[in-house]
Amino acid sequence: MDWRGEIETAASRIAGHVRVTPVLEVDIPGIGPVELKLEHLQHTGSFKARGAFNRLIKGPVPPAGVVAASGGNHGAAVAFAARKLGHQARIFVPEIAGPAKIALIRAQGAELEIVPGAVSGAFAAADDHAERTGAMQVHPFDAPETLAGQGTLMREWEAQGLKADTVFIAVGGGGLVGGAMGWLGRQRKLVAVEPMLAPTLYAALQAGRPMRVAPSGIAANALGAPLIGQLCFDLATATGVTSVLVDDTAILAAQRLLWDSLRQWVEPGGATALAALLSGAYVPAKGEKLAVLLCGANPAPPPYG
Repeated sequence: MDWRGEIETAASRIAGHVRVTPVLEVDIPGIGPVELKLEHLQHTGSFKARGAFNRLIKGPVPPAGVVAASGGNHGAAVAFAARKLGHQARIFVPEIAGPAKIALIRAQGAELEIVPGAVSGAFAAADDHAERTGAMQVHPFDAPETLAGQGTLMREWEAQGLKADTVFIAVGGGGLVGGAMGWLGRQRKLVAVEPMLAPTLYAALQAGRPMRVAPSGIAANALGAPLIGQLCFDLATATGVTSVLVDDTAILAAQRLLWDSLRQWVEPGGATALAALLSGAYVPAKGEKLAVLLCGANPAPPPYG
């Protein structure tokens, strides 16, 4: 597939529907200069709006509307895009989505169903709803339109003057890092960062194929996909992406640093990429130019009240 062409088309399609998010250059003690892409300032607090708008605008959307399964952020983005474009949406989330993300989805006007257990139950419920009603599925990561929509982020970042040799991106199901790989190929080094308790891409690369995992930990409601998407896996094997794991303690330390030093309040999943540098899971070479994507801003509880 011509991923760059798909991403260019997606960028034209969603222009005016998503924000161009800012870039911040900072000096992090013990690491040095780092470029941050503040994608947590995107609509509904994550990059997911890009893929959602790309899928819905491409359509066609049937009278039954759209349906999505999500740990929270994807559901909020689909609900937001559906409301803006005049479609009804039904979102299925697991109990671990948490009150902040559940409230955010409800605020977008979608029908919401909270499914007991892990995110795999939400996927099953969404599949059943689509089959019964004819609603259009909006997959959170393993669909070409989703991946191309997320790839517009890396296209945008390069247009903003990205200087880094190496870019760090958190991974759940792989739509975001897959889109980045689709845009960049081997032009820059990509480091896929995952929680030790939700190692979808890492497990797949070790096994040579996507493998089901049992995600848990503090970032599971953002990075807790049951397995890596096939599209992402194929791109990862073709581009030779580097995969590293970080523990929950490192993720919390990264989240805390972003607030204490920069007043950027992100959820644990949004801080996971930075944790690779802070924890030493990835040790950069001397002079290596670094960039980190901050991808989600919906922690539980929210930073007020």
